[in-house]
Amino acid sequence: MEIIKQFELSKEYLESLRHGIENQDLDFIKDSLDGVNEADIAAILDELSLDEAIYVLRALEKQVAADILIELDEGNLGKVLKELENPEIASLIELMDSDDAADLLNLLGEREREEVISNFQDRLKSDHVVDLLRYEEDTAGGIMAKEFIRANKNWNVIQTINEIRRQAENVEKIFSIYVVNNRQQLMGRVSLKRIILAGENTKIEDIYEPEVISVPTYMDQEEVAAIMRKYDLESVPVVNAKNKLVGRITVDDILDVVQEEADEDIQAMAGISGDIEESDSVFMITKARLPWLLIGVIGGLMGAKIIGFFEDGLNKYLALASFIPLVAATGGNVGIQASSLIVQSLASKSVFDDTPWQRFVKGTLVAVLNGLLLALFVFLVVVFLYGFEPIFGITVGTALFCVVLLASFMGTVTPLVLNRFGINPAIASGPFITTTNDLLGLAVYFGVAMYLLNL
Repeated sequence: MEIIKQFELSKEYLESLRHGIENQDLDFIKDSLDGVNEADIAAILDELSLDEAIYVLRALEKQVAADILIELDEGNLGKVLKELENPEIASLIELMDSDDAADLLNLLGEREREEVISNFQDRLKSDHVVDLLRYEEDTAGGIMAKEFIRANKNWNVIQTINEIRRQAENVEKIFSIYVVNNRQQLMGRVSLKRIILAGENTKIEDIYEPEVISVPTYMDQEEVAAIMRKYDLESVPVVNAKNKLVGRITVDDILDVVQEEADEDIQAMAGISGDIEESDSVFMITKARLPWLLIGVIGGLMGAKIIGFFEDGLNKYLALASFIPLVAATGGNVGIQASSLIVQSLASKSVFDDTPWQRFVKGTLVAVLNGLLLALFVFLVVVFLYGFEPIFGITVGTALFCVVLLASFMGTVTPLVLNRFGINPAIASGPFITTTNDLLGLAVYFGVAMYLLNL
């Protein structure tokens, strides 16, 4: 059994490794990294310069180097690939599962991709990878692997065991044996336990389970993740339009999908466009953050314009300015709360979920109750603690109630509308909602003040 080192990256080791690279001490590099998990080695390479990382990769065994490439983040992987020769890339890709190989090839330009494929020595691997490149990256076909074990329903146990031994050479993890007919159509699955316990001449068709959950090649990866999470699956077979078994998706692939989707939603909610890592260049990070920051600044300028429009009223009732932050902050918080709950419900869809209309009604009732309680609290504080006239307390409380209702409406409806048109609803939970509610909140606040205070 292979023993994996518990590795902790330290400045001392990093300096030692750099010293070993500088002195071309291959023995030190190999010995110090022997048994270290590939993910840990990838983290080490992230701390090295590009030339140093390439040197370490070339110093290690090819299988280890291939596994490390899979663990590198996309930005660093792209830089590494530019430094490797096409035959070198081909030799590493051939040691990967087909789905990882296809993901890596998608980072290359069309010309480089064709040259790498032409350098493949393993024709079967080449066919598998080329087949996967036909599918969209975010579909079941795009994330599936071509390495899996199948058994014909007409085989007996002895034939099946021999085939498992043969096919397992290219399969790293065996979760299920998929059963097919003579046309390679998926019929069901059979566990290793049933095969081992069955008699030698027992036919697979007598022991397999016909009930099997499969997904079509065109299914979105988020839907695949939802299915595997719902039914607690370690792997799921992928079939084409004719129900022919063409691949499988394993739980480790789905974990990557879940992480990727979560990162996208978090960045969208924070007002960051594109797939950005902290290790990216200053220019790339600035480019991703700037658009929503500009929207926020423009929103602030428009808010100043709204306040200027009510300048005469402010001159008569200067105290109105004191409660502008209260109105803006409350509207923003209510909007983010409402939109976050809607985004969460959209991310975990169920046939038993409320309809959009039911969600809207529920959100409105919650907003009415919260608005009334907040308005009453503010009225009491403004009148009895701050000593303002009751009419002023009624004005601030009424305005706050209206802002809560409006912010809740925007926070509930906006994600539903964005989702309806195929736009990531998570963007509704960030600067979009905050900026919109600030502007509408100010307009409502001063509108109520003009009406009740006769400004």
